[in-house]
Amino acid sequence: MVSRNIKCLVAYYVKRFGTRNPFQIADNLGILYQFGNISCEGCYMYLKKHRYIFLDSSLESPEKEMVMAHELGHAVLHQKENCYFIRNKTFLSTAKIEKEANIFAAELLIPDSLILENPGYSKTQIAILAGYNEMIMKFKQL
Repeated sequence: MVSRNIKCLVAYYVKRFGTRNPFQIADNLGILYQFGNISCEGCYMYLKKHRYIFLDSSLESPEKEMVMAHELGHAVLHQKENCYFIRNKTFLSTAKIEKEANIFAAELLIPDSLILENPGYSKTQIAILAGYNEMIMKFKQL
């Protein structure tokens, strides 16, 4: 999916549900999620016609929101794929579906208004202002 289409899809969900919170959007879409002791930061699975997101219970905010937004991207964009979020690999992955999930997360968590209201800020400064890893800005479209 083209990044512009992902941006439009995110805008649709934000407007429809009135939130940028990936957990609330998942709730509204009927996507189940659970925290536990898993071997990666997060994963998305499609099992028996249901969408599930599993998150490592050791994640703390805001990383928890970032991983959830990434996995929500998979649930929306790659419904029948099983995908795993592995820090230091997922942001560097060249796989199309990982890039698309990263774009989804960046568009959801970093609103355009944050960038427009802070002219002159670097991508790193915007990420810090939002409270997320600076790598997320690599995927933000404006």
